Amino acid sequence: MLLMFSKIQDRIFMRLAQTLFRTLSTGLSGALMVTATTFVALAPLASDAKSTGKGAKDAPSFKYWQPPENSELEIYREEPLPPGFQVIVAAFEGPVFADAQGRTLYTWPLHSLRNGATGDREGRTSNCTDEVLQVSAGLMSPYPAGLLLPDLDKRPSCAALWPPVIAPKDAKEVGKWTIIERADGTPQWAYKGYPVYTSVLDEQSGDVRGGSKIERSGDGGVVREPIGPAPAVPPEFLVLQSTSGRLLVDKDRYSVYTWDGDGHNVSNCYKKCLAEWTPVTAPQVVTERDGWTIVKRATGVNQWAFRGKPLYTYNYDRGLQSFWGADVPGWHNVYTQRTEAPPEGFTVQDVEAGGEVLADSRGRTIYLYNCRDDSFAQLACDNPDSTQAYRLAICGGGDAKRCRENFPYVVAEPGAKAAGRLWSIMAIDPNTGHRAQPGQEALNVWAYRGRPVYTYSGDDRPGVTNADGYGEFTGRRNGFKAFMFRDIFQSNAFRRF
Repeated sequence: MLLMFSKIQDRIFMRLAQTLFRTLSTGLSGALMVTATTFVALAPLASDAKSTGKGAKDAPSFKYWQPPENSELEIYREEPLPPGFQVIVAAFEGPVFADAQGRTLYTWPLHSLRNGATGDREGRTSNCTDEVLQVSAGLMSPYPAGLLLPDLDKRPSCAALWPPVIAPKDAKEVGKWTIIERADGTPQWAYKGYPVYTSVLDEQSGDVRGGSKIERSGDGGVVREPIGPAPAVPPEFLVLQSTSGRLLVDKDRYSVYTWDGDGHNVSNCYKKCLAEWTPVTAPQVVTERDGWTIVKRATGVNQWAFRGKPLYTYNYDRGLQSFWGADVPGWHNVYTQRTEAPPEGFTVQDVEAGGEVLADSRGRTIYLYNCRDDSFAQLACDNPDSTQAYRLAICGGGDAKRCRENFPYVVAEPGAKAAGRLWSIMAIDPNTGHRAQPGQEALNVWAYRGRPVYTYSGDDRPGVTNADGYGEFTGRRNGFKAFMFRDIFQSNAFRRF
């Protein structure tokens, strides 16, 4: 216990030191430069570090993703749709609305940042226009308004990256779908009052690369959200998006669990078992459907079961939407749909301060780069098709070579193949960070949902996450975050990647 407390103390002091360092190395003028003298990398990863070291778990780890033999997808509530629209069950986000071409539909609800708000207001015209914004909006302290944005000669408009979903002139409103007018009078579909868009990041039907259903938190910018039908769960339950899938929780957001010791629609949890676990009770009169059934307990009380497995809450859960109960042997969190497994060679590592991360074959933590510019459009700058000025400034003081040394791409070995829809192999020009063009020098690198993944040269052993939160606003607005499956230190298993 003392050892754990000591580690937590060390982690707190490390976070404070990193925060101070980032504050000092990022000027209040709004410049994004991190100089070579202020970026200090630790010793390179030891050559004998293996994925079989302490805390390592060779992939696949079905605690966090779908077993190959399990193809269960989330069932959703049907609702009226405009002609040509459809529902697609995406690999990560579950059921989402899509247009006739299969392009995922998004909204951009208004949110507040530190110095103002942006996004669309319910029932109002779209704020995502054809205007090419040229200066910062000053929404993210300490950057003031009026600073010139990078790569203005190539900068797109909001509407170019987020094409509005135009309604036919004779379109009629249906259900939650209404029609608003854009500034030029063009009719645009709206869902629950918010204008609807597609994303140019979605390359094929079923892609959901423009946003996430993971709830917004912190300083990650005002992001777009994929929209979809409600999950087919009883009123006593909610479904939350997590890194490992569509997590089932009760109406108070406490996780629910299943036990290997139960039979099909039979509970064997009595006596001592009930000291730690509480059956999730169901009404006396209920309709069984969509995988939901009732278990009649010996006391006569009804208990909910999902896909034949009785449901419980854990009496010792330490918070909402938790994974603590799954640490008890034989007990598991419940998902309406699990995420896909990463490619062969990736591992899962225990984190020093508590939790687990995705790692490469040598145990080095995997990082994703996050970026939203500070314009009113809050355009993403975290993918190879966007400006690389922000990333190069953060990871290498504007120097692409230093950036590659500090945050190396995770290179795909020759012959490697992507597994499923979430992971892909991208040809990247290492000198620019953009997609490589034919004839250019290229690195074939792993990408998650269309964004390259990295390791950090300062992680000297498996389970170390020294670059987690490296950048502005703890890496949420412009910086790097570890690919966490579970973060006990910050009680956060729901990172928006």
